[in-house]
Amino acid sequence: MKKEIETILNSNKNINRGYRNLSVWKDAVELYKLVKDKIRNLNNIPYKIKSQIEDSMFSVSSNIAEGYCRRSLKENIRFINIALSSIGENYSQIINLINSEDIEIDWFNKYDSLHYSLENRLIRLN
Repeated sequence: MKKEIETILNSNKNINRGYRNLSVWKDAVELYKLVKDKIRNLNNIPYKIKSQIEDSMFSVSSNIAEGYCRRSLKENIRFINIALSSIGENYSQIINLINSEDIEIDWFNKYDSLHYSLENRLIRLN
């Protein structure tokens, strides 16, 4: 993460903001940025599809945070499951773009590596 973001994440700490220390949450934020930067630069894809792809990736870090803030193990697990669903949805969407030749394989390989790592850590966290 950028230095400015790290400064923000290290300020105003409390028990409810503890998810900011989770590497899985930070990685989900970084993967969202990678996807957003790529998707927004694709002019041949309809806005609705771009929006769905961004939303599914954005949902991963959001659900990690929401589950953490619920302060209940049962609810935390539920929201990790939702994050896993969202990351699966996003992978399916990206595969569709590979299949339709809208995304190049070099970018996909970087995405896939980060995605796979994050997905496996979410599975273990669950």
